[in-house]
Amino acid sequence: MASTQKSYTRLIIILAMLTAFGPLATDMYLPSFGQMTEYFQTSSGRIETTLSAFFLGLALGQALYGPVIDRFGRRLPLLFGISLFCLATIGAILTRDIETFISLRLLQALGGCAGMVIARAVISDIFSQQEGARVLSLMMIMMMIAPVVAPVLGSLILALAGWRAIFVVILLLAVSVGLLVWRYLPETLQPEKRQPLNLRHVLRVYWSLCRQRSFILPALVGGLALACMFSFITGSPFVFMGLFHISEQHYGWLFGMNACGIGIGSQLNRICLRRRTPRQMLTVGLLVNLAAGLILAAVAGTSSLIVLLLPLWFALASLGLIGANAAAIAMSASGKFAGSGSALIGTLQFSFAFVVSSLVAMSQNGTAYPMAIAFAICGSLATSLWFLGRKPQQAGGER
Repeated sequence: MASTQKSYTRLIIILAMLTAFGPLATDMYLPSFGQMTEYFQTSSGRIETTLSAFFLGLALGQALYGPVIDRFGRRLPLLFGISLFCLATIGAILTRDIETFISLRLLQALGGCAGMVIARAVISDIFSQQEGARVLSLMMIMMMIAPVVAPVLGSLILALAGWRAIFVVILLLAVSVGLLVWRYLPETLQPEKRQPLNLRHVLRVYWSLCRQRSFILPALVGGLALACMFSFITGSPFVFMGLFHISEQHYGWLFGMNACGIGIGSQLNRICLRRRTPRQMLTVGLLVNLAAGLILAAVAGTSSLIVLLLPLWFALASLGLIGANAAAIAMSASGKFAGSGSALIGTLQFSFAFVVSSLVAMSQNGTAYPMAIAFAICGSLATSLWFLGRKPQQAGGER
């Protein structure tokens, strides 16, 4: 019994570390934007583009991994992705050209997204929808350690050794995760469940999932809501450090405090799932996100940081109720195409992330409005889609 519990705990930790590739590779270097602008002799907007390129790579990469892991299993594609991430990180450390750096960030994402898509597929292989939602919530709690610690750690590393040292630490963490996967993560896709790999079949599977309302509705809703987080990641360096003149070191702590909200929301979700369904918790999360996002947009012109932080914290905390439940509902509807389903969920999420982060970066006007309005629009679209798109019996069953 103790051995089984130990294996379960180790599996969850490894899966959480895999899904933390994204937060680590985005959040840890945020405090270094100013230093990188000087190093590469470029504009702050160009540095923000390195985030958009990363989100684009996460979107494209997950679409590619889905059919691959349904054909070849989970382990080998995962080890390949981690290796690609490590090689791209080495290149990012060595380059002195901003355009090359942006390209390497794209490659980093193409490698790092393997862990994100495969972790969801492994959970779907092993757990039911209800238990899968609880496991995803537990993972999100553990994942929140990454965005809480990452900017703080990044600020400390930046002060001691410069921005390149941040990527050295990311590289060491990736190597460590790769060794854990190689040693402890079993293959979870049974041979009889593997699917053929050809373009026509891949397109047919994706088209089938897109036409399946029980899959595509929660996938779209989750992707739109989680885009709020990426507008925060893109816009917060300017809002906190540029607009409110927070220091690089204090920015890390402030970012972590907001990221804690997602962890608290995830823990609350995990507790409530003992008595409530994932659909009910998703509905609650969307309503909180909508209300907080609208309030955030209304107070975006304030000169008080606290007034801005309150609705921002609740808008982010609601994502702890939205992300895991939306993914669990969609994954349970993907059936035997769990890998492709997981990939499509990730592709939608980071496609929205790419669009929203690009718009926030391009519309920067010296205020908090671009970030705040992105919250309000994404929350409004996600909530409206959820309530308008559900079947009548689903809506009735949640009253």
